[in-house]
Amino acid sequence: MPEFGEIEVQLQALGYARLHAADTLKCLGPPSADQWRTFASSWNELGPDLYMADGGRYRRRRHATFRVTNGLAERKPHQPHFQSRDYNPLNGDVQRWFEPVSDAVETSLITQTIFRFGLMFACLSGRPPSWPWHVELHQFRIEATADAEGRPTPEGLHRDGVDWVFVMLVDRRNVTDGVTEIGSQDGRQLGRFTLAAPGDAVFLDDRRIFHGVTPIAAIDSALPAYRDALVVTFAAEPEGR
Repeated sequence: MPEFGEIEVQLQALGYARLHAADTLKCLGPPSADQWRTFASSWNELGPDLYMADGGRYRRRRHATFRVTNGLAERKPHQPHFQSRDYNPLNGDVQRWFEPVSDAVETSLITQTIFRFGLMFACLSGRPPSWPWHVELHQFRIEATADAEGRPTPEGLHRDGVDWVFVMLVDRRNVTDGVTEIGSQDGRQLGRFTLAAPGDAVFLDDRRIFHGVTPIAAIDSALPAYRDALVVTFAAEPEGR
């Protein structure tokens, strides 16, 4: 399991740190089989994303926002997800309302540990642990069919417009591709790898680098084909709020 210092070195040198499933799950406790099963099964309850400007209906999601201070998360009133077109040229400048993350996912030990885990690295930006953070949690299911590929990041290589991004694979069934790509602001490719096992993850410095995921395709068109991922973003709240 990578030590905190090893991950810190990767973040400072590369702008991202990749965690293999065994390392991620150790960092999370590790969760029991029952905890993970309950957590992962909630992806079967996501509603459709109806805001896709490309007309696609391949994405399902839920969303929630939190104020996290000293590792303690306080859920904010349900609100839309918003990105400017500067960061999301496909779906930006639109208030997008998604079904809320369930209470069970919010209170899951896995979710709460991810908040604390993420803030350890978010504080590398020089802010003390007591600094408040605006945290958004997204559950994504990207589906592929015989007639259409699934596009995890239809906006292409992008930044999210926050400080830090944590992405963890939750499940992957009957699909090919879905390769995570990391790029620099000057267009250089910094990394290319596949989150393949449940728990594989990457932590990103969104201020420095771009990221994206290539489309997925169904292996057997007669069977369900999808990629489930958890995305948690961390944005420092302005001083005094």
